[in-house]
Amino acid sequence: MTDTALLVIDVQESFPNRHYWSTADVPLYLEKQQQLIDGCAARGVPVVQIFHVEPQGPFSLASGFVKTLNGIKIQPSVTIQKTVHSAMNGTALPQWLITHGIRRLIVSGIRTEQCCETTTRQASDDGYQVDYITEATLTFPMTHAGSGVTYSAQEIKARTELVLADRFARIMTVDAVLASLPAAASKAA
Repeated sequence: MTDTALLVIDVQESFPNRHYWSTADVPLYLEKQQQLIDGCAARGVPVVQIFHVEPQGPFSLASGFVKTLNGIKIQPSVTIQKTVHSAMNGTALPQWLITHGIRRLIVSGIRTEQCCETTTRQASDDGYQVDYITEATLTFPMTHAGSGVTYSAQEIKARTELVLADRFARIMTVDAVLASLPAAASKAA
């Protein structure tokens, strides 16, 4: 039994239906996200799929877009819906983690600086050890309202790592976090 769970946050078809969606970083992100999902599953780490849900628009259940992003194959241990940025706030996730003896979280998903970062901060404050896998997160360029400066997805990821590292999470690669996990226990024949 493991005390670790993988969180796959908001990896859903809602995002390609938003005005800021860009495919520039999607192929590498999909590769790393799938590698992380497959690696955790192979090691017996529960995979928690989290969907963001809103009353209207592409994040509404009625839209039909609250489903796994094309290009990702996942068989979650549990699926959780959230209505705010943090998956730890107002959802069934905290109780599920307690019930399953989870003390360590691996965070991945969409968007790097929003739901992934917010969940990381709250989980850390709640006493969880958090591994943040930046290369298994996806975000998009953003323009600062005051200065008009546009920050690239890479700049936003670097800033997210800066503010999370050694305060809220360990920043790890997919390979490093998978190497840190014990091999799955073999089943007796």
